[in-house]
Amino acid sequence: MVQTSEPILEQKRALRAQMRAWRAGLSAAEQAAAGRGLVAHGLDFLKVGSPAETAVSAFAPMADELRVWPLLRRLAEDGFKLCLPVMQGKGRPLVFRAWTQGDAMDSGVWGIAEPKADKPVVEPDVLLMPLLAFDNQGWRLGYGGGFYDRTLRRLRDMKRIVTVGLAFDAQQVDAVPHLDYDERLDWVLTPSGPRKLPG
Repeated sequence: MVQTSEPILEQKRALRAQMRAWRAGLSAAEQAAAGRGLVAHGLDFLKVGSPAETAVSAFAPMADELRVWPLLRRLAEDGFKLCLPVMQGKGRPLVFRAWTQGDAMDSGVWGIAEPKADKPVVEPDVLLMPLLAFDNQGWRLGYGGGFYDRTLRRLRDMKRIVTVGLAFDAQQVDAVPHLDYDERLDWVLTPSGPRKLPG
C-alpha cells in the first residue's frame, strides 16, 4: 500500500505547495471581494428545508483562507443553527460545538479559533469546508491531516449530510490526486456561484 500511495501523496504535497503559494499572493481587496461573492449566494441552492432545523458547520479561516465570516453572518440572519469544528487530537475526527456571532473563542491548533468547551456539541447537517483545491468530480485537497475525511465518514455513517467546499474560483484544477480513504464533496460554493458535484 505504501508503494502504491506514495506517488499520490507526493502529487498532493506538490499541489498543496502550488495552491498555498497562489493564495498567499492574493490581496486583501481580492479576499474581501471573494467573501462578498459567497454572501450573495448564501445556501439557498441547497434547498435543505427549514433553516431553524438545519445545523450548519463552518470554520474559522486562517490568514490567507477565503473570508467566511460575512457568509456566516448572513446564515445567522437566515436562521440557521451554526457550529464550528474543534480538534480532538491527531488521528481523531472533529467535534462541532455551537457558535453565535460575538462568542468568546479559544485558540486551537495552528491558532485557529474554536468554540469554548462549555458550548454544546452539535451534529451538523451541512458542512462548509475549507480546501486548497477541488475538481469537478468532487475530490477535495485539504491540508493533509485527514481530519475532515475521518469526520465525514463518521457523520455519513450516522445520517445524511451535505458537504460544501468553500473556494476561490481559481482553486479548481483538472484533477485532485486522491486515495481510497478520501471523501468527496457534494457541492462547491465559489464567488461566482454554487457547483453541484458527484460526491
